[in-house]
Amino acid sequence: MGLLIDGRWHDQWYDTKSTGGAFKRQESAFRNQVTADGASGFKAEPGRYHLYVSLACPWAHRTLIFRKLKKLDEAVSVSVVEPLMLENGWELAPGADPVNGKRFLYEVYTEVKPDMNGRVTVPVLWDKQKRTIVNNESAEIIRMLNTEFNAFGDPSVDYYPADLRGEIDEINAYVYDRVNNGVYKAGFATDQAVYERAFDQLFEALDTLEDRLGRRRYLAGDRQTEADWRLFTTLIRFDAVYVGHFKCNLRRIEDYPNLSNYLRELYQVDGVAETVSFDHIKRHYYGSHKTINPTGIVPKGPALDHGAPHDRGRF
Repeated sequence: MGLLIDGRWHDQWYDTKSTGGAFKRQESAFRNQVTADGASGFKAEPGRYHLYVSLACPWAHRTLIFRKLKKLDEAVSVSVVEPLMLENGWELAPGADPVNGKRFLYEVYTEVKPDMNGRVTVPVLWDKQKRTIVNNESAEIIRMLNTEFNAFGDPSVDYYPADLRGEIDEINAYVYDRVNNGVYKAGFATDQAVYERAFDQLFEALDTLEDRLGRRRYLAGDRQTEADWRLFTTLIRFDAVYVGHFKCNLRRIEDYPNLSNYLRELYQVDGVAETVSFDHIKRHYYGSHKTINPTGIVPKGPALDHGAPHDRGRF
């Protein structure tokens, strides 16, 4: 995991000495918006935009799910990076980047900003017409895919409906801090007390979500929303990598009756399973984070069956 300093790549891990052992995530650098009418300067058009993603990364996974759910496979093209993120950061196999022909994702960033400073992250939404990065913030990209591309996808589904936006935003904020980013705050901590604080907040949140899902089918009620899919990408990785690799081992998701059944229901939604690659997920986490797993050995387990029947139809 490296970063760009004045446009030059440096193989440099997160500096937790300056934060008392705590992991601090950087803000996304590119925040432009694609809009249906083009008023933003980036008009939604089929074939114009390209996503750079990792099958291992939960943030990038969100965008693949929305691309699938909104039936935008033909409208928005995709490049998938290699599972391992080593001394050159995210890598692209030969031929994997038909848009820019790059070998490393940092080269896509410096194509736009030669003096770029900061981490090189996925997802990246690229504009083929203007030859620039539009946005690299997953939370914003999924909203664009949900709303602005309706003319080219499926307008019948809306994962951020107006009547639930307040509740969705509240859930998202809680889940992001305690769960989505919470596993990283535990896993990347370099101080025992910092780790334990993140660990406790994570499992307190999972207990709260377990209780919530015992009273309603989805996080915001009887409809799948953005909040569910933002939680899903952490839950699907939890037992495979976060329990062991990030030391989040108080309980597995499989040990929560409501969360585990909820996870299986979402996994079984048409098209979602094909966005999940446990091969990439396990190889990335265990093989890339040498400060946590120096040997790079990838565990063979666990045995997971997300295709098993679920009980969420009881609601």
